[in-house]
Amino acid sequence: MKIVLVALPGSGKTTIMNFVKQKLPDVQIVNYGDVMLEIAKKRFGIQHRDEMRKKIPIDEYRKVQEEAAEYIASLAGDVIIDTHASIKISGGYYPGLPDRVITKLKPDVILLIEYDPKDIIERRKKDPERFRDVETEEEVEMHQLANRYYAFAAANAGESAVHILSFRGKPQSRPFEHAEIAAEYIVNLILRARQQKS
Repeated sequence: MKIVLVALPGSGKTTIMNFVKQKLPDVQIVNYGDVMLEIAKKRFGIQHRDEMRKKIPIDEYRKVQEEAAEYIASLAGDVIIDTHASIKISGGYYPGLPDRVITKLKPDVILLIEYDPKDIIERRKKDPERFRDVETEEEVEMHQLANRYYAFAAANAGESAVHILSFRGKPQSRPFEHAEIAAEYIVNLILRARQQKS
């Protein structure tokens, strides 16, 4: 099974994937941005993922996207692809999963995770390793809305199901509760798919 996991930067996807890996160690977890970064480092001397959207010309960015998709599509077994449905660029949004990419990936499910914007802003403040622009709650909410539109468009092109896991209005009762719930959701998707194949 191939699952594309999409959420805004600062949503805690890495933590979710760590919980999934604890329960299903054989699942391959691939960060689309990391694959793109390795390609961009070799080709353009880019050092950080956040530089890619600012320093690589759009035509070259598209080529890097496609090369990353081809590599990820070649992976066997159950694969979770950690990526973004849309990338915020100067003046708007760029599709993270355009038709030419999603048709190569051919995921079974696109899982979209959403949060209260203030929660994402707080998480971003705690991540000193990333070089993100500061955004307002309204800007974060607009980006989540863009993600929905782009996720459904990608699912149409890739003939994939869309699942939405929303934590809006659901404050955590303990640290990492949202990440644990999301991980359990993903684990159950994979286990059900395995049962159907056996």
